[in-house]
Amino acid sequence: QVQLVESGGGLVQAGGSLKLSCAASGSTFGFYGMGYFRQSPGKEREFVAGIQWSGGTYYSDSVKGRFTISRDNPKNTIYLQMNSLKPEDTALYYCAKGGRPYQLVTTLKDFGSWGQGTQVTVSS
Repeated sequence: QVQLVESGGGLVQAGGSLKLSCAASGSTFGFYGMGYFRQSPGKEREFVAGIQWSGGTYYSDSVKGRFTISRDNPKNTIYLQMNSLKPEDTALYYCAKGGRPYQLVTTLKDFGSWGQGTQVTVSS
C-alpha cells in the first residue's frame, strides 16, 4: 500500500513563505502524477497544484504565480513552495498520488492515494 508522508506545514504571517514536502513509498514513483489539495473547515477539498509524471505542472487560479510544485524522482518526493501567503490560504493541505501510472491527473477522481494532511495557517 502506498504511503504518502507530508511535512512542512506551520504558522506564518501574511506575505511569508512555507515549503511543503511529500515523500512517497514505492519504487515506481516517477510513473505517477502527483498533486496537492487543500480543505478548510466547512468547505470542500479543492485542487491547488499538480505535476504530471512527465513533469508538466498546473495550478489553480488562486495560487498561480505564488506557488510552485516540483518533484525529485530519485527521492520519491514532491514539493510545494508557497510564497506571498494570504490568510485565505489557511487550510489542511493534502498530498495525493495518481491512481494509475502514466495517467494524466487533472481532477480529484484521478488521484488514488492520499496523505494525512499538514496544517498551514496564515495570520493577518
